[in-house]
Amino acid sequence: MIYDCAVIGTGPAGLSAALNLKIHEKSFLWIGRRALSDKIARAEQIRNYPGFPDAGGDALAGAFRRHAEAMGLEITEAMVNSILPMGDHYALMAGADFYEARTLILTTGINQAGTLPGEAERVGRGVSYCATCDGGLYRGRTIAVVCNNARFEHEVAYLAGLAAKVYFFPYYKSPGALPGNVETMAAKPVGVEGDVRVSGLKLNSGGTLPVDGLFCLRDSIALNTLLPKLALDGGHIAVDRAMATNLPGCYAAGDCTGRPYQYAKAVGEGNVAAHSVIEYLAKLAKNG
Repeated sequence: MIYDCAVIGTGPAGLSAALNLKIHEKSFLWIGRRALSDKIARAEQIRNYPGFPDAGGDALAGAFRRHAEAMGLEITEAMVNSILPMGDHYALMAGADFYEARTLILTTGINQAGTLPGEAERVGRGVSYCATCDGGLYRGRTIAVVCNNARFEHEVAYLAGLAAKVYFFPYYKSPGALPGNVETMAAKPVGVEGDVRVSGLKLNSGGTLPVDGLFCLRDSIALNTLLPKLALDGGHIAVDRAMATNLPGCYAAGDCTGRPYQYAKAVGEGNVAAHSVIEYLAKLAKNG
């Protein structure tokens, strides 16, 4: 099945886009966390969102969840690893799953991926973002895993069941218990090395740690890795007033498009992006 649209991200911009696509009866895939936005829930007080004077973040987050449930919106809980332009549509890899959509709305928030030097150049040549997809390639070998959230520890354990040795680099406090062949490292990687394929990690403690592959398990993926030809402006996605990017049928909304990082701005941009998608699909239907 080819969806009319894939909305990536479940923050305020993603919710706004999904609501409008639902109202206009478009087929769409909404990918992200079912809990919606942690950023909103953690906010102590929000004073500039219309209709919610002095609301706490948990109150606004609860209102968003209730609205999504009332509209029957379904969320596919996954992280998109890569997006490939296919001419008249886009192909998305999310873990081991494959989806297709005629249009995209990127609502990925502020990119916190922290890509290592040399990482992007070696994607598919020793660097992977999906344990399920690529873990079998490293059966009996030595790998490194960079991880910034404890919720990915089950994937670390999965990789440990395949690899002979796993060097684990957690970017959070108090990692949980992992299999015996997993060594939690105190040092941090500062670069990925290798001629054609990954051969090692350069460490901040000095020297290079030899590995056959690197798995990066993060909450987000750098935009230039997710969709390499996407035009950026100062680290944000470059868009016009219709929230259109430089790629046909691809739109963006919310914090990923730049400041101000405000919920009201994100919701408005999500609305605009959805209506731009609706217009784009109408042109496709007319010309097709």
